[in-house]
Amino acid sequence: MMRKRKIDPLLLIGLIIIAGSLFLAIFGNSLAPYDPQEPVGDFSMPPSADHWFGTDGSGLDVFSRVLAAPRVDVAIAVTAAIVSAVLGTGVGLYAGYFTGRFSEIVMRVSDILQSFPVFILAMVLVTLTGRNVVNLIFVLAFLYTPIFVRLTRSEVVTQRTRTYVEAARATGNSEFQIATRHVLRNSLAPSLVQLSVTVGFGILLTSGLSFVGAGVRPPTPEWGIMIASGAPNIILNEWWTSIFPGIAISITVFGYAAAGNAIERWARK
Repeated sequence: MMRKRKIDPLLLIGLIIIAGSLFLAIFGNSLAPYDPQEPVGDFSMPPSADHWFGTDGSGLDVFSRVLAAPRVDVAIAVTAAIVSAVLGTGVGLYAGYFTGRFSEIVMRVSDILQSFPVFILAMVLVTLTGRNVVNLIFVLAFLYTPIFVRLTRSEVVTQRTRTYVEAARATGNSEFQIATRHVLRNSLAPSLVQLSVTVGFGILLTSGLSFVGAGVRPPTPEWGIMIASGAPNIILNEWWTSIFPGIAISITVFGYAAAGNAIERWARK
């Protein structure tokens, strides 16, 4: 009898968190009990029955802002990860299958980009391009594309020597057809795993940029902005304005990282 493969509980937890984050990215603003950008009560009120996560120093409902924030943080990270995965996979496929001068240039450029601290480079690029959602997506996609280029190229270099490539060539397939129809399909696993992890990194980077004032502008509901605005008041025991968005970031990033790690373990079996 064939043994049924047990579902990895870490994968299940990760997928639930991912589904929840995507749900809030779409519907979070509608589910918020108050307008996340309009004052609704007294300033810096602790959690209560009317305001579950309290209010911040501007009288904004923290719970509503935590629910609405994935529309910015998760949307930016997911979009940037998808764009970087598509671009990186395409470039990596070409560089790995059609080796030559182009491949060398691609790898040297990737090495240069990855030699810089990601956060510092992101700050510089956002400062040059402007602080808005679209520019943040492009900056993150630009920074994460080399990761997918390297992963895909490495896998393609291995796959292009397999016997199925020779078989496809013998049946009259062109090199382009072999690369896109056969090699690409067998080279996607590392990039799919990395995609989930990259979303988590993207959320951290987006929040970090907003925390230091280089991300989206207040009063946009965004986790990094919320932590930055509440951090100076923690010493005054006004902990709720920073703790709750910090917990939201931690749970969300954990979900994407857990799913990616679980998928990687499953693929190795």
